Amino acid sequence: MHDFLDMGGYGLYVWPSYGLAAAVLAWNIWSALRLQRIALEHARRRVAIAKSDAERAAH
Repeated sequence: MHDFLDMGGYGLYVWPSYGLAAAVLAWNIWSALRLQRIALEHARRRVAIAKSDAERAAH
């Protein structure tokens, strides 16, 4: 197991690179989900405003 983790002497470079790549991928997913949630909230607000404007115009 130690040989695998050591990676022929390059473990100090390989494992942090894997960790950084995993962190970047996790941030990318989190960011995309956050922006999607914000966009949906804005769209719902715009629909609600349009609906209230249409109701006011009808009366």
